[in-house]
Amino acid sequence: MALTRDFTATAFVVWRNRVLLHRHKKLGLWFPCGGHLEPNELPDEAAVREVFEESGVRVVLVGERALQTEPPRQLVRPRGVQLERIAEGHEHIDLIYFARPVAGYSGALLPSDPTLGWYDADALSALELTDEIREWTALALRELGEAVSEGANP
Repeated sequence: MALTRDFTATAFVVWRNRVLLHRHKKLGLWFPCGGHLEPNELPDEAAVREVFEESGVRVVLVGERALQTEPPRQLVRPRGVQLERIAEGHEHIDLIYFARPVAGYSGALLPSDPTLGWYDADALSALELTDEIREWTALALRELGEAVSEGANP
């Protein structure tokens, strides 16, 4: 069996000291928004698109760009890059981003979706999370928790 790999982009969105997560239909676990890069799509564009498609929230990525000059166009550096085994013979190269809602965000999510929400540290402790997602959410809250509410118009 040949090994296949796909590139994916994931965004941990933090707003008012809460992380945006949704419950995966098949696995029953909670995950951040994310998915496959589309043909000719840049990774940072994919992360922003996936959050909007899955939650209705428009976001900006938080992170550095290697250089201050353009051209060439500088992309947002992912907060992490990891290799995930999805199934026998298939893996995802997942670019992990941190993000925040655009300024003026009101807290609204896609209507009538009980599997999507904002979770603070206490609520996260009660959710079914993998160890990996638990670590990422804790890191995202440590790095963005207080600063995000300033830029997100609390």
